[in-house]
Amino acid sequence: MLGGVGLSLVPTMRRLLGESALEAEIEAATEGYRHAFQRLRADPVNVEPLFPGAVEVVEELRARSDIVLGIATGKSRRGVSHIIERLGWHSHFATVQTADDAPSKPDPTMVLQAARAVGLDPASAIMIGDTTFDMAMACSAGCSAVGVSWGNHPVEALRVAGAHHVIDHFDELVPLISKDNWDRAA
Repeated sequence: MLGGVGLSLVPTMRRLLGESALEAEIEAATEGYRHAFQRLRADPVNVEPLFPGAVEVVEELRARSDIVLGIATGKSRRGVSHIIERLGWHSHFATVQTADDAPSKPDPTMVLQAARAVGLDPASAIMIGDTTFDMAMACSAGCSAVGVSWGNHPVEALRVAGAHHVIDHFDELVPLISKDNWDRAA
């Protein structure tokens, strides 16, 4: 079931319910999930956790003049806005692409839109993600793909999906992307 993590909500429900599910059933399940999740999020006891080390790495990368941060996620705009608000990250990301803006991963549209929004050639972009959908999206967009081993998809699956690198800890990310000669194949 966790193999669908990273997809937008409708494709996730389609996977969970099976390809024979009717569109009305998928829509009902999607809406039911949205409402249940909104109720959970409204309770301050329920806080969506970030992976350990994420806050520190985002803060470090944000401080660099040679890095532009963006988000490309299967979450809704409302969900991402909630996280950005909670963390006070209003000015951290130059572009935020969500499931409301583009087709679900692994379609490359989110990455292409993000690159275009900041005037970046996709070949100069690096997608960091924890799913095979992230890796496939990055490769389809023509950008580099860095997988993280602590997500819901196995390391070998990340590599097969196109990860140029896979890291085991967030503290490996900054040195990796700071190499004088960034090498996709290292």
